[in-house]
Amino acid sequence: QVQFVESGGGLVQAGGSLRLSCAASGSIFNLYAMGWYRQVPGKQRELVARVSRDGNTNYADSVKGRFTVSRDNAKNTVYLQMNSLKPEDTALYYCNAPLGSSSLVVFSWGQGTQVTVSS
Repeated sequence: QVQFVESGGGLVQAGGSLRLSCAASGSIFNLYAMGWYRQVPGKQRELVARVSRDGNTNYADSVKGRFTVSRDNAKNTVYLQMNSLKPEDTALYYCNAPLGSSSLVVFSWGQGTQVTVSS
């Protein structure tokens, strides 16, 4: 089993930047693609960025060109650089391993890190 600890969230003005980190326990981290997800109250959790085991990336249209996902397998950590933030990016952000192309994930969810963007 792998556990995740997300950090780096906070309050930022529109147009600002944040860098989120997700530290994973366990030595099998580098066997999985990783994703950053976000959720707002009353809505389903959505996948916003995905990085494969070898570093290939995919993004939701809503964040493309503004967010960059990366990973450091030696540190068992995945990052999300968020630039040009908008109020609609406000959410609780989580990381996890996507189960193939489905909406399911491999591991239990961590606590997440809150991102709040003020207008």
